[in-house]
Amino acid sequence: MPLCVLHASPPSPVISCRVSNPAVRSLASPPPPPTSLPQNPNASAAPTLTCALQCPHFQSCSGCTHEFNLHRPAIVEEATAFFKSVGVLDFTFDSCRLWGWRCRAKLAVRGSSENPLIGLYQEGTHNVVDIPHCKAHHPNINAAVELLRRGIKELNIEPYDEDEGTGDLRYVQMALTTYNTSLPASERYKNGRVQVALVWNSRNEKSLNSDKLNALAHFFWRNGGPRSNVHLIHSVWANFQTSTNNIIFGNRWRHLLGERDFWEHVGGIDISLDPSSFGQANTRAFDILLRKVQKYVPYAASVADLYAGAGVIGLSVAASRKCRSVKCVEVNKESKLSFEKTIDRLPSLVDGSISWHQADTSVDPLSWLVGSDVVVVDPPRKGLDSSLIDALKTISLRKVKSSILSSNSKEKEEKRPWILRAREHTKEASIQFGKETTSDDTPSLPHTLIYISCGWESFKEDCKSLLRSKTWHLEKAHGFNFFPGTQSIEVLAVFKRSLKKKKSGKKKK
Repeated sequence: MPLCVLHASPPSPVISCRVSNPAVRSLASPPPPPTSLPQNPNASAAPTLTCALQCPHFQSCSGCTHEFNLHRPAIVEEATAFFKSVGVLDFTFDSCRLWGWRCRAKLAVRGSSENPLIGLYQEGTHNVVDIPHCKAHHPNINAAVELLRRGIKELNIEPYDEDEGTGDLRYVQMALTTYNTSLPASERYKNGRVQVALVWNSRNEKSLNSDKLNALAHFFWRNGGPRSNVHLIHSVWANFQTSTNNIIFGNRWRHLLGERDFWEHVGGIDISLDPSSFGQANTRAFDILLRKVQKYVPYAASVADLYAGAGVIGLSVAASRKCRSVKCVEVNKESKLSFEKTIDRLPSLVDGSISWHQADTSVDPLSWLVGSDVVVVDPPRKGLDSSLIDALKTISLRKVKSSILSSNSKEKEEKRPWILRAREHTKEASIQFGKETTSDDTPSLPHTLIYISCGWESFKEDCKSLLRSKTWHLEKAHGFNFFPGTQSIEVLAVFKRSLKKKKSGKKKK
């Protein structure tokens, strides 16, 4: 993939622009960019088609909010100014892939069996906009959506009716994997296969309309499976949901056809993701971010990965930096299975202590910080929990020792059975790989905080709060274009703990 860099005069950031390979784009994709881009991105000029969306669904679909300059959303200017105001003058922005970047899509299914609508809600409504030629979707996701449309028509599948609560198919999740070791690395992205998760309007697989569900699954496999002309479909899953709220998935999942395990290769490791697990939509951009994170983790460091999900970030640095220990902390128990599968595929050279803990980071956050050289946080859009912010702002060796003594005392004195059972459950929900590290008499405190943010407004507030405490200072900041066509930015910020210098006074004579 060609790489071009925009050299902008200060205070603009360096912008890396990765142009999509024409072979990977969907039909009627934008024309390829010229060999050189304007040298001054601040100069006002009429919009050009160089990095334009050119999507037939723009304005009617709520997915994309701006049509031009996909490589440099306007929020980059604001981010540049913000980071300059807090002392970071070399903020960089990677534009990543501009078209065909979305490898994970959740789409509503409405309309009728004769004319199904598969897409996103129109802004501010529950009217579904059909998006068969979405320019953000990987082309194979669009192909899988077209296959679904054919199946609905041929098998007379009734899309969900929100007003009546009737119909069969409510939503579909399309997740694309580029993991295929039988192909050269350069061909894996364009030949990605799609895991299809059908959200069915029933309590379980024994409901009256289950015959239609199985018929639709076999339609996918017959027309897109390994024996079809084009092997498009990785697997077919069903999720059962009867709730009338806006929550897409129910709690019950069933594997119907194809491969059970879904693998992807990012950050130098193979990762496993169940259909119920959170996965980044922009696989390529996430891989770029992970490799940038690795550069800020010292060799053989101890790492705490908070809001860890299935532990992808923590396991990636464990493998690349041969970490002494990595603790992954995640509140969602559904991520445990994916973590276990991923850890089984780690390279044999990874011999440190690695653990996953089902726990709420906001409860006793200091306990997760102690003993770590580096803390990685990847919170939801709302930002860090206030208790974690407070722990980071006030962290000190004296406070840690006091907390440990208090905690040990409480553990010895605790007699209440429900508290003891809860503690036992927490231990059972944890996973330990490798030899567990033992704490030293003098516990270590983190010297580096790596903050990954998908919520720009919440990040700014958290950043200002950390800097006001004087405990941390901001050293580096990078931006990534995870969602081209929107005013979103993924931020990677590296903070360093400010060490208080000992006062050196002259000795009295």
